[in-house]
Amino acid sequence: MGNSSHNYVQPFSEWIRTDDNPRLRIAVLVGRDKGLECWELQLLDRLLADPRFELVALLVHPRARAKPTTALFGVVAGLDRRLFARLPPYSPTYFTDIRERVERVRLTDSKAGGRADLPRGVLERLRLDLVLRTIPEGLPDETVAALPFGEWAPNVADFQSGRAEWCGFSEVASNAATVNLSIYARRGQNRAAEEIDSASFNPKFSAARSAAFLKEKSVFLIMRELRRLADTRRLDAKPKTAASTSPPRNAEVGRYIAGFARAAARRLRKEILKKAGWDAAVWTLYAGEGTIEDFEPGESTELPPARNSIKADPFLFHHNGQCYVFYENYALGDTKAHIAVGKLKHGSIVPLGEAIRSDVHLSFPFVFRSGGEIYLMPETHQHRRIEIWRCVKFPLEWELHATAMEGCSAADSTLFRHRNKWWLLTNLSDHHAFEDHCSELYAFEVDGPSLSRIEPHRRNPVVIGSNVARNAGRVFFRHGRLFRPSQNNAYGIYGYGLNIMEIEELTRETYRERCIRTIRPDFKPGLIGCHHFDASGGRYILDARLNS
Repeated sequence: MGNSSHNYVQPFSEWIRTDDNPRLRIAVLVGRDKGLECWELQLLDRLLADPRFELVALLVHPRARAKPTTALFGVVAGLDRRLFARLPPYSPTYFTDIRERVERVRLTDSKAGGRADLPRGVLERLRLDLVLRTIPEGLPDETVAALPFGEWAPNVADFQSGRAEWCGFSEVASNAATVNLSIYARRGQNRAAEEIDSASFNPKFSAARSAAFLKEKSVFLIMRELRRLADTRRLDAKPKTAASTSPPRNAEVGRYIAGFARAAARRLRKEILKKAGWDAAVWTLYAGEGTIEDFEPGESTELPPARNSIKADPFLFHHNGQCYVFYENYALGDTKAHIAVGKLKHGSIVPLGEAIRSDVHLSFPFVFRSGGEIYLMPETHQHRRIEIWRCVKFPLEWELHATAMEGCSAADSTLFRHRNKWWLLTNLSDHHAFEDHCSELYAFEVDGPSLSRIEPHRRNPVVIGSNVARNAGRVFFRHGRLFRPSQNNAYGIYGYGLNIMEIEELTRETYRERCIRTIRPDFKPGLIGCHHFDASGGRYILDARLNS
C-alpha cells in the first residue's frame, strides 16, 4: 500500500513571522479579570500564541454599566442561558492565570463622557497600537484617538447588560435567515465607528446559544484581521451601519418566545423521528444536462432514495465511456455512511457496490484523476485527518494512498490545479464548544495527491460565514474562470441552499471570491434544502433534502 503522512499543526498555531515588522502591541479591555468567559480566554490564548502580537496588558473596567432591561426579558434570557448556553470550560494553552502573564491595569474614573479611562502616564508607558474590547463600555474618545489603530470590538460585545445578552434575539423572533457578526473600530476625534469585516452565520434555535456561538466565531474574525494588520500596517475599514443595541422590550420578548417554541418543536420532531429510525435528514438526487454555468435544477429528473439507500454528496466521474456516480450511502437509522458507486443510466443509478467503508462516517467522495491515476478523497473528519485513496481496480477496489493534517477535524476537502499549482480547500473545525465545519474555509498550496507539502494561505481562513464558507462540490475551471460550489446554511437548516461562487483571485497572499448565483430549495416541491453540486461531460447532479 502506497502511503505518505504529513503532520499538520493546529491552524491557530501555524503563523510564523516572515517579515521584520515590529509586533503589534495590544491590550484587551474586559469587565473583570477573574471568571473570564470562554471566548475571552480563547482570544487571549491566541494572541499569546502568535509571535506577531505582543499582549501588553489586561485592562479592567471598574464599573461597566448595565443597560436597563425589563423583568420579563431578564427571566427569559436567564433561563435561555442556563438551559442552552452552558459551555465546557476553556483550558488555555499559553497561560494558567492571565494576571501572571501580562500586566493588569484597572481603569480610573474619567470626567470625560462618564467613561473610565487610562491615566495618561500609563497610556504613554504601554505604547499600545490598539485595544480590543469585549464589553459594551469602551475608552473615552480622546484616549482612543491616541491609539494608532483605535479600539476594536465585535458587535456581540454591545448586545449585553450584566449577565443578560440579546445577540440573536431578534433573529430567532423573526425567523431570520442569518445572524450577523461584525468587527468594528473606533478611531476617536468624533469619527463615526468603522466596520473592519463582517460575516453571517446560521442562527441557533436559542438566542443565548447563538450569542455563545458568535462569540467563539468572533475570535476567528478578530485574529484574521489582526494578522492582516500586522502584515500591512494598514487598517482598511468602511462606515459602520448604525444599529440599535438596546435590549428588547416586552413585545419583542413575546415574539421571541413564539419563535423559540417553533424552533423547539422542530428539534423535538427531529429527535422523535431519529429515535423511531426515520432520520429527519433524508436526501434525494436530481440529475440533468448542463454545466456549472448554465444548469437549471427545475428541469432536472429525480433519482429517488430508498429506505435502505439514501444518497447524498454525489460526484460524477467518466471512465471508459461510462458515467459513474460516487456518493455517500446509508440506510434510515444508520449512524454512519459509506462510499458507494453506481452507473448513471437512462435517468437512474444502477448500484455497483461499496467503494470504501470505514469504522467512521464517510461522505463527500471527491473523485479525480492525476498523472494517470484515479484518486478519491472522502470526508473522514472523525478520523481527525484528511485521507486520499488510490484506485487499484476501478471502481470498487481502493487503497489508502496518503494522509495529512493529523489531529485536525477537516470536512468536504477538494483539490485542484490553478496556474500550475495544486490547491487544497477544506473546512476545518478549530473549535472549543461548537464543532462546526460550515463557517471557515481554509486554503493551502500543496504538491498534489501525495500531500507531502502543505503551505497555509496567508489569510486563512480565507472565507468566514456559514452562508458561504463550506464546500459543496469540486472546483471547476471553465472558459478561464474558477467556480466553487458552496453551501448556504440559513434559517437554522444545515444545507438550506447552494451558492455558485466565482474565485476571482487566488495567490499565497490573496483570496477573493463573489457569489454569482444562489439555488434555494424551491425548484421542486417538498424540499427544504440543497447542498451539493457536481458536473461532468455535459451532465450535472445535485442533492436535495426532503421535508420528511
